Amino acid sequence: MSVLVVGSLALDSIETPFGSAKDKVGGSATFISAAASYFNSPIRLVGVVGGDFPQEGIDFLERRNVDLEGLQVIREGKTFRWAGRYHYDLNERDTLSTDLNVFEKFDPVIPEKYRKNNIICLGNIDPVLQRRVLDQLEKPRFVVCDTMNYWIERKNEELRETLKQINVLILNDSEARLLSHEPNLFKAGRTIRQMGPSVVIVKKGEHGALLLTDQLVFSAPAYPMENIFDPTGAGDAFAGGFVGWLARTDDMSEENLKRAVIYGSTLASFCVEKFGVDGLADLTYLSIQDRFRQFRELSRFDED
Repeated sequence: MSVLVVGSLALDSIETPFGSAKDKVGGSATFISAAASYFNSPIRLVGVVGGDFPQEGIDFLERRNVDLEGLQVIREGKTFRWAGRYHYDLNERDTLSTDLNVFEKFDPVIPEKYRKNNIICLGNIDPVLQRRVLDQLEKPRFVVCDTMNYWIERKNEELRETLKQINVLILNDSEARLLSHEPNLFKAGRTIRQMGPSVVIVKKGEHGALLLTDQLVFSAPAYPMENIFDPTGAGDAFAGGFVGWLARTDDMSEENLKRAVIYGSTLASFCVEKFGVDGLADLTYLSIQDRFRQFRELSRFDED
């Protein structure tokens, strides 16, 4: 099954305690598409860039067999740019600058051949745009949506309208608490599911992730990383791995959702090992399977 990905493409300038990188190709749609592409499902991307977007970014996506018919290129415009500095606690970062540029007026147009896609992954863009995408589709089977604290705080009503139309919401622990007004993540998940999505995934950074449904609570471990160079895009890589596995298997059962969460965590763990999308550039399905098995061993034990 193919996956339709809608989100941002960006040029990121990143500082961490372990190095820095300038104008790295990034954005939610880029990371999601790259991660999902390793599961051999056709990936269809919708986004916008300016004339300054480097050819190497286009080449990277094309090497990953991402269909770019839905990519708008505004030759006279500039690509969305973000700059940030991470602390030694890599869960904390300071945004140094945000220049939306062509992304400020992004109006996603879904090509005709994309409109029957069954699996949709909406990056953390404006919830109004997320709904505009859904309005152009023909009864998608499974919609996965990401969001962020900016939209929770500034477009809460619009976000809640979007949540009524999706199946899975992915957000981090602080965003889950902010959206639900619940300090306890299990209660937060229950509250958010009452807003619309039947599945809530709460990312907890170095502490793993929670998968919450009406009948299921699944706690996925985090991979013990010794070298983390850049957390940028890790959450999007998680989403890409998650939807990529579901598209490969065409199985939305709770047991397979658990596997999809582990595959999401697996792709995120590769992502943070290098700056930008470099950590997702040269993987193999075998290397992904090896790390998936390592994840599985983290929480396996024998009964007495």
